[in-house]
Amino acid sequence: MPRKRSSITLSISADEKSQLERLALEFGQTWGDNPNVSKLIKAIAKQKIRLATNHDWQRDRIDILNRAMNQLKDEGYFGEAMELASLLLERSELSQPLRQEIQAWVDSPGLPWRRQLESYLRRDRPFRLAYQDAADRIWSFTVRHAKIERHEDRLYLDCWCDETAGNQDIEGLEPNWSLRLDRIPDEAVLSPVEGHWQLELGYVDIEFHLLNRLALGYRSKTEADLSSEWLPEQQVRRVVRRVRNTFWFFREVRRYGADCEIIGPQIVRDRFIQALTKTMQNYR
Repeated sequence: MPRKRSSITLSISADEKSQLERLALEFGQTWGDNPNVSKLIKAIAKQKIRLATNHDWQRDRIDILNRAMNQLKDEGYFGEAMELASLLLERSELSQPLRQEIQAWVDSPGLPWRRQLESYLRRDRPFRLAYQDAADRIWSFTVRHAKIERHEDRLYLDCWCDETAGNQDIEGLEPNWSLRLDRIPDEAVLSPVEGHWQLELGYVDIEFHLLNRLALGYRSKTEADLSSEWLPEQQVRRVVRRVRNTFWFFREVRRYGADCEIIGPQIVRDRFIQALTKTMQNYR
């Protein structure tokens, strides 16, 4: 004996019926070539078609969430990035190219070595790492302290390594390396090593003076600046900063031009003068 099906009666206007039929056509709920509102309602009930509270997200909101997702990926927070990716994929407002890009990452969410790297960093575990420099030379490092940092527009692994050969920084900073993450080979295999984990990178405290308008407008870098004080007699701002890589420090102070003077240590001051001298020679 056939089961008796339940039925419902909808009290709707002709305009509302027309909108439901339009949705039925849009979602492929038809009988032959004609829209079928009953099939549409059944598909909703069975969650074959999911309802969303709205479909009016502005492009700016999509862009902000996409940038946040990419930032989380860059910083190694893959679980959080995956949650944002799932949220974005639920939205009908996504452009097709962006949807394909996000879906491709969800289907293949990253290189195995990156997850392995994050695991070593969380556990303070020394490890071996292969690295390919700009000249395509392969290096091998024994890493005993590391953290992922953003320098300018790229992510780097700032690390303390047993190997110092080839490092051109000043004495005391030779174990410190700044390795671009995108130059770690895709097939890289990280392996644990025995020994201790360094508490931090090597560092040197550098004093420099800021002049003129820069002295008044300078904002202290709270994580690195040990002190920042105005010296009224000299009309300069005296800053002492803890530096772990003079390459990045020099890159910053070059932007300050004549409004910045490195005071010491002398070896840092001398090296910066040498770099300026070479620059001037290029213009003679």
